Amino acid sequence: MLFEADEFRQLIVRDTLKAIDDWAPVHENLLLGTAAQESRMGLDLKCGRLLGIYHISPNTHRSVWDKYLLHYPDLASRVRGLAGQHSFIKNPHSELITNLKYATAIAWLIYRRVEQPLPTDGDVLGLARYWHRFFRSKASGQVADFIASYQLHILEKQKFAA
Repeated sequence: MLFEADEFRQLIVRDTLKAIDDWAPVHENLLLGTAAQESRMGLDLKCGRLLGIYHISPNTHRSVWDKYLLHYPDLASRVRGLAGQHSFIKNPHSELITNLKYATAIAWLIYRRVEQPLPTDGDVLGLARYWHRFFRSKASGQVADFIASYQLHILEKQKFAA
């Protein structure tokens, strides 16, 4: 694991969600679980066309901008403010690999754009189902994989920290 879940939660996920005015504990846990499942908390930053700690495809990245953020200019401005000035212009998809806060914002917006009720905060099974339905439904990963990744990378690490 490249990132400790608690530090990633506090320094990246929480800070990003607050910067775009969309923080809640369940949002944090869903994004942590997504990072744990998709890249093993940063160990696999590229998997074919999937990029970054959340394994976001360039098509999905583009769709967030073209089909969702287009309707929310203030939010788009806050998300754009998280991106690097020059790198975003040269190669916006590279920001998904090199800029954790920007990638976190885009990952959250993938979930937010579906406008479906979230599970309760402590419901790992509910988080897993939400991930599978709205983030990676066509992937080889299944609900049980998300739960196992969440257990290994997040819950087990919390036990050792306590």
